[in-house]
Amino acid sequence: MKLTVLAVTGALACAGIACAEDFPVKPVRMIVGFAPGGSTDLVARVVAQKMSEAWGQQVVVDNRPGAVGNIAAETVANAAPDGYTLFVAASAQLAVNPAVFPKLPFDPVKSFAPVSFVGSVPNMLVANPSLPVRTLKEFIAFAKARPGQLSYASAGSGSTAHLSIELLKLETGIELVHVPYRGSGPATIDLLSGQIQSMMGSPAATLNYVKAGRVRALAQTSIKRSSLIPDIPTLAESGLKDYDVTTWYGFWAPARMPHAVTQKLHAETVRLLALPDTRQLLTTQGLEPLGNTPEEARAFLAAEIKLYGDIVKKIGRASCRERV
Repeated sequence: MKLTVLAVTGALACAGIACAEDFPVKPVRMIVGFAPGGSTDLVARVVAQKMSEAWGQQVVVDNRPGAVGNIAAETVANAAPDGYTLFVAASAQLAVNPAVFPKLPFDPVKSFAPVSFVGSVPNMLVANPSLPVRTLKEFIAFAKARPGQLSYASAGSGSTAHLSIELLKLETGIELVHVPYRGSGPATIDLLSGQIQSMMGSPAATLNYVKAGRVRALAQTSIKRSSLIPDIPTLAESGLKDYDVTTWYGFWAPARMPHAVTQKLHAETVRLLALPDTRQLLTTQGLEPLGNTPEEARAFLAAEIKLYGDIVKKIGRASCRERV
């Protein structure tokens, strides 16, 4: 009996290794939880094209919008753990949603096998030039002197942009009125017109207006200055020690995927991210390319879940209600 068990175990191990060596032998699906044209979709399409060229196999982007990305996440969580179904996840889906939704049809940690992060982008605090502030410290002082009188826009309640500024409020004690929009476009329009005094959003939404002098950049939210906006100081260097919030994107697979397949997917992702043309395509979309190990990705996700969980617990789920 022991010999039979060992033989079967050895056969399964060999099958897993052979699977990794031959992978992929059929088309690979990248599941995206949002409609075509958004940042997550663009990340998926850039890498999918490169993987298709490298493997000689079709890598298809499959858009499954709905429920703030939860439909896509559930689809991948229930897929076969063979590497042929990948989840192109954004921070909102795996780190924010667990705090916003009381019940999810998947576990953000246990249901998935991390492959690698792909890219990230900091949020950026900007202000209408009519506001007499030029630095984060001046903005905080101005807001403290006028509690509840200043407004800020975000791309939606419960978004990373919204929670970024809520964390700023928690750490500084300032009182700002949140005006959520359905996307960065309409929020930026009202910021330009002066209907909204400030906004937390992506550089892609406002950087051109900053360069044109139509809005004023005060700070970026990553712990280190992004190479995409190197002239804008971080909140951390502006006095908020350890402040670090970004919107990130990465590849996850269904849990229990063979380790060898995970490693092959990881190695290929990191190799592609190092290519100059891949990096250029991502930076053109406003993303800073990343690449880390599955173990690093898992640890970082756990920290992000705690970060957003703490913020939402303090401000209440009701503050994220429109998003749900």
